[in-house]
Amino acid sequence: MKIGIITNLYPPHTRGGAENVIVRTVGQLLAMGHDVFVITGQPRKFGKHIALDRSSTERVYRFFPGNIYFTLDDYKYPKFLRLFWHIIDAFGWNSAANVRKILADEHPDVVITHNLKGIGLNTPRVIRAENIPHIHVLHDLQLLYPSGLLLAGQERLAFWAKPFYRLYQYFCRIRIGDPAIVLSPSEYLKTAYLEAGFFANTKIRVLRNPPPTYSTPRPLQRPPGPLRLFFVGQLASHKGIEFLLEAYKHLPQDRRLLIVGDGTLRPLVERAAEQDKNIRYLGYMPPGELSKFFSVVDVIVVPSLCYENSPTVIYEALNAGLPVIASRIGGVGELIQEGVSGYLFTPGDQKDFIRAVEELDFHKEQLIASGDKIRETVADFALDKYADRLLEIIKPIVQKHHTKEVSDASEI
Repeated sequence: MKIGIITNLYPPHTRGGAENVIVRTVGQLLAMGHDVFVITGQPRKFGKHIALDRSSTERVYRFFPGNIYFTLDDYKYPKFLRLFWHIIDAFGWNSAANVRKILADEHPDVVITHNLKGIGLNTPRVIRAENIPHIHVLHDLQLLYPSGLLLAGQERLAFWAKPFYRLYQYFCRIRIGDPAIVLSPSEYLKTAYLEAGFFANTKIRVLRNPPPTYSTPRPLQRPPGPLRLFFVGQLASHKGIEFLLEAYKHLPQDRRLLIVGDGTLRPLVERAAEQDKNIRYLGYMPPGELSKFFSVVDVIVVPSLCYENSPTVIYEALNAGLPVIASRIGGVGELIQEGVSGYLFTPGDQKDFIRAVEELDFHKEQLIASGDKIRETVADFALDKYADRLLEIIKPIVQKHHTKEVSDASEI
């Protein structure tokens, strides 16, 4: 089967867990013998026109989407320019023309779209015009809120903001349309879109993200020592890094904190590491290198202040038998079994966070010894099972489409 993947970002241009999931999915589909190609964006400096990248196993078509800036550079620009960026992205004539040309050349059996903000919200219309079955995969709230983020405590929009968001969501509903099927990694995200009136004529199925295959089981015993907390993610306010650094000050002084990531708050993290010898900042690391730290830390901390969908780092930790302390927000609570694979706390609540840390520390030896039980909580989400389920969803859609094409052709 020939499968087209369309996403706003693809390595080496990445932002978070969505790209990691896409890369793993592409690799598994290729290993199963399918013909897979990717359409994605790239910064202006690499060229405005379509470039076919054959440096990897899959074919990757890259082009600059013809907007004010590349999607990874949004933090560099003022809000009024970001507004114009969203307007251009919504229509995306340049991107639409490029996508149409590639699809016409490739003739895929099915197209799977992921995050489209930055590659053009006009993309689903192009897929429909080319008469290709379309499957959309949700990763965040970007079709509900321009930033893709909803912070804890901001669930009730200000009176003046409601008309803007309703208009934005109405426009996005029209643009995304009704794909053949929509996949969501969490019940939370599925519900959020249904309540906003999206995909009224489309079935949404929950398909959990696959954990990384490079996560290695951590030892059932580790050298005695202080509790070691490990943060991995964007160094940005919505990921809770400021909250974590502040809450950490109220933990016993023998606790250790390791931080991996990059982002706008990197200077803040670097200063904290300079001022406290128990905080160690390790900079950015490719996903494949993280697992080597799993044998020397006790817990992954996910202190998000925004409504998360299904954070990749949680799957990675659990797949390695490592417990997780995380905010009880969005789809996070669907992944963690309290007292078995970790503990949850109220987002932004220092006292509740400290309570969760103390509870985990008290049961630390028990949790370390139950690594196999922790791994079992995500065993059913393994990459091979994920790909099998994805294909079980795709094949009937493709077969139905081909049957209709044959029927239509016979009537001519």
